[in-house]
Amino acid sequence: MKIKVAVVGYGNVGRFAVQAVKSAPDMELCGIVETFNVPDAPDKVPVVKSIDELGKPDIAILCLPSRNVEEQAIPCLEKGISTVDSYDIHSGIFELKCSLDKAAKKGNARSVLSAGWDPGSDSIVRTLLEACAPKGITYTNFGPGMSMGHSVVAKAIKGVENAISMTIPGGAGIHSRMVYVQLAPGANIEEVSAAIKADPYFAHDETHVIQVENTDVYLDTGHGVSMERRGTSGITSNQNFAFSMRINNPALTSQIMVSSARAALRQVPGAYTLVEIPVIDLLPGDRESIIKRLV
Repeated sequence: MKIKVAVVGYGNVGRFAVQAVKSAPDMELCGIVETFNVPDAPDKVPVVKSIDELGKPDIAILCLPSRNVEEQAIPCLEKGISTVDSYDIHSGIFELKCSLDKAAKKGNARSVLSAGWDPGSDSIVRTLLEACAPKGITYTNFGPGMSMGHSVVAKAIKGVENAISMTIPGGAGIHSRMVYVQLAPGANIEEVSAAIKADPYFAHDETHVIQVENTDVYLDTGHGVSMERRGTSGITSNQNFAFSMRINNPALTSQIMVSSARAALRQVPGAYTLVEIPVIDLLPGDRESIIKRLV
């Protein structure tokens, strides 16, 4: 029997999530939950305002801004609908895990949180690199590319009509942010700039806010990461590891969420980050075939 999946939110990530679910051999898209009109929804896929209109899907993929995840996930979990999200505020992950774990156990459901590519799949890579060299340091360098989370936050600032935040890697895990903003009528660029730089998403990085007439010309969903660990295996030093990728940001985020939805239903009730889940659970098919193919 196929996994019944609801996609909540139909923005950049939601659109790709719908494609990924429809491409999954073990999943069935039972509906899209969106408060706005969805003129480009796939044929015969219900578009509803509330997940309650879909009956009881097995799992909801929450394609929402990070700051909206908790308020949307808890009601689903308490009703027995498992959830996956791509919450990306690193400092708030453990607190969110505790909150969703309580709701999931109450509803006999599962939650996989922070299941994007960072946090998410990159977290798995960092964990593996540390297992390879327990003593050392890992540098994670993002970009260059557009950060969806930072762009959403910048768009929400008062006086901003539209915004795109680009991540510029400086090396050794240090980044700067280039935020291109299209102002609403009457807005002041100095006030908008100060508000963006004060937000926790931007406060810890060098941030440049640039006013532009039209942000569409800066739109680029490409992104990437380069990770390097230098450390010691046992007592042997000078162990160097590298991992890199260049990707379409929303496409990869949604694919990891869809794979995590499969893995979620293979766990006991509760909330999980990706480093707590066996990676084999992310893949469709039986374990014996996967082991023979990949090990």
